[in-house]
Amino acid sequence: MSGNSLFLDTNIILYYLSGDDTLTPLMEENKLFVSVITEIELLSFHSIKSKEIHNIRTFLNFCSVKNISDEIKETAIKIRREFKMKLPDAIILAAASALKIPLITSDSDFREIEYADIIFYEK
Repeated sequence: MSGNSLFLDTNIILYYLSGDDTLTPLMEENKLFVSVITEIELLSFHSIKSKEIHNIRTFLNFCSVKNISDEIKETAIKIRREFKMKLPDAIILAAASALKIPLITSDSDFREIEYADIIFYEK
């Protein structure tokens, strides 16, 4: 994958939709990708309101949603085994790795993984 692209972890989208303006340049200057896992996480909160669903879906329309392929599945298995990472996080990282673009996250669980292209965001 070439150009300015970012793979967004769920927490980054939540920060952005909550009004974190420091993320605005990243969101505007890059082609954005998310995992289908992130889409599910964002839309499945039990107390989510209609307006929030609308805002999330509107944002996701500007992103390319990556489904789980065989390559992502196998990479997620390896990541989960090696780092004992939660399954959703392993799938998200595997999807970013498959596209060969950096994952932006604020999740400290990703700090152990040195071989991946990860951008850590501190709010």
